[in-house]
Amino acid sequence: MIKGNKVKHLNKKVGHRQAMLGNLVQSLFYHENITTTVAKAKVARQIAEKLITRARENQKATLSPAEKVHNLREAGKIITDKEILHKLFDDIAPRFATRPGGYTRILRVGQRISDASEMAVLQLVERKELAQLKDDRSKVRAARKAKSTKKPAEKKAAEPKEKKAKKK
Repeated sequence: MIKGNKVKHLNKKVGHRQAMLGNLVQSLFYHENITTTVAKAKVARQIAEKLITRARENQKATLSPAEKVHNLREAGKIITDKEILHKLFDDIAPRFATRPGGYTRILRVGQRISDASEMAVLQLVERKELAQLKDDRSKVRAARKAKSTKKPAEKKAAEPKEKKAKKK
């Protein structure tokens, strides 16, 4: 009788599963948005959230340099690409500085055509693209408000001229 088995095996051997999940998490941090099966997304989400938490803890000023190096090396066991590792610690972790957890979301997108597997999109909650879109939207809204306030003033100035022309 097997008891206490908390690992989702995903029908893979240990080495293949660890490599696959590490690659999924690396892709998530690189693209900030990946499409995979629901089961893989749920397991990758756990790993990603733990790594983001470790990177957030590394931002604290109370940590000694040895503890910071330790956090970096522990994350480096899963994320083998140094560029992505530095992106996690320097770019992604500061974005989630105020968020206590829940750094990722899973959105179900239907079934894969070939084998009808349930597919999902795993994405970071606070993405750079979304922040840029919000900034762009606020600029557009401000420009629209500025234009709308200018137009009535121009119309008022134009209306008296038309009335004078009608009286003649």
